[in-house]
Amino acid sequence: MFIRPLRRLLTRPTAVSHFHTFPPSLSSRKILQSFKLADIGEGITECEVIKWNVKELGAIQSFDPLCEVQSDKASVEITSPFDGIVKEILVKEGEVAKVGQGLCVIEVDEELSDSESAEQIEPASSASPVPSPIIPNSKVVEDAVSRAEQIREEPSAPRRPHPMDPNYSPSTPDVNRENVLAKPSVRHYARQSKVDLALLSGSGRDGRIEKKDIDAFLSQQASSVSVDLGSVAPRAQTEQDVIVELGRTRYGMWKAMTQSLEVPHFGYSTSLDLTSLHSLLPTLNSHIPEHFDPSKSSSLPINPSALHPAPSPPPVPESAQFTRLTYLPILIKTLAKAMMAWPVLRSSITLGSVNGGGKPTLTIRPHADIAVALSTPTGLYTPVIPHADTHSIYSLSSQLKHLSFLGRQVPCALTMNEMPKRGATVTISNIGAIGDGEYAHPVLVPGGGVAIVAIGRARWVWDVSKSDRGERRLKVGVSWSADHRVLEGAELAAFVESWRAYVEAPERLIGEGI
Repeated sequence: MFIRPLRRLLTRPTAVSHFHTFPPSLSSRKILQSFKLADIGEGITECEVIKWNVKELGAIQSFDPLCEVQSDKASVEITSPFDGIVKEILVKEGEVAKVGQGLCVIEVDEELSDSESAEQIEPASSASPVPSPIIPNSKVVEDAVSRAEQIREEPSAPRRPHPMDPNYSPSTPDVNRENVLAKPSVRHYARQSKVDLALLSGSGRDGRIEKKDIDAFLSQQASSVSVDLGSVAPRAQTEQDVIVELGRTRYGMWKAMTQSLEVPHFGYSTSLDLTSLHSLLPTLNSHIPEHFDPSKSSSLPINPSALHPAPSPPPVPESAQFTRLTYLPILIKTLAKAMMAWPVLRSSITLGSVNGGGKPTLTIRPHADIAVALSTPTGLYTPVIPHADTHSIYSLSSQLKHLSFLGRQVPCALTMNEMPKRGATVTISNIGAIGDGEYAHPVLVPGGGVAIVAIGRARWVWDVSKSDRGERRLKVGVSWSADHRVLEGAELAAFVESWRAYVEAPERLIGEGI
């Protein structure tokens, strides 16, 4: 009577080793089972897996929710028939499984699998394992111990009561797109159309979402793009206008632009060729003086102040230092040279006494005072570079850098030192540094001098004006507005040609000593 169990125990040395060495949890052998999708009736041949309640290598117990599947008629929650470890999920979420197809592979105890039905559960391998004698050794013992510790450390999900248990209480399902009723084909169409099923209300049986519900939702989204004036009107009634008072700077601009209507403007536009300046710019950039660019420190083998201290350059604040030269300081320098040849561009208007009936006069200045239009966070300012004709190109670039730094401060750091009351006679606006425009129509205000020029963005163009074959040239558009009470049209055009002679032949600056 006891011979057969004893013989069976002796033919399984692993079990003997477990009996004498390891915890009782290892007394049963682990096998892999393939859990198949059962026939749920009503002619259903396939279902879509919409949600997995477990993850791979996760522990599961009997009657725990395993997954949820969606057929053409209903959504079904499948529970686990036994305790075990989910080793592999064969059908991912959103994929369709046929009836009889394996859903997942679960590792279970051999004793538990013997009592299960073979209709849904079968070993993952086709051949049934035949027990064979195993010679225990140290490696087998170590592997078994490691496996026992791993199983002991794996967190087990809290056991839930069976649905037939009186203490069972169903949990409230989450409201998401996996809980809505829809056929797999409809879900596929929704994914292609990028429509969230949770946002739709189904028109089919029991609230099932049909394809026509998705089409209606897409049509509603397309129609909502065009603004319905009827729906906007109630919203507009609830909104109120916001009154914003003009700041000091913008109010000053308001008054200046209003006064500009008193000035009869004369406009003139042309283009300047910057090709020669473009070729000269790399040489000028490589020789920026050290006090403007401290990074370019020269170490001479011989001290130039060995005999007598050399004159030191004036100190330059950090806000006025720069590392790269642009076209603007060169254009200001050449403009100042042309203004010295045209006294009318260095003049300012002095209105006569109204009561005394005196005539207005023109005041000719000995130097070229040029203002720069500067857009700041608080508004538009026009700081002045006095005596621009006496500055070098590097000094003008330093002045522009410092004025830009002061204008960017909040509140604006420009003072009466940078914006004297007498102003300038010519104003320059570099609109090309902001936009992609070539020409503009600048506005001249009373007290802003006799002319203003706007510099556009430089462009490479194919010029055929000097030869039939043409050549590639760098040109920039300039737009002038002048006070027609002072300047004639011919005078302004002739002055621009004098300016052009310096811009397009910058070598003249060397001959005239800059």
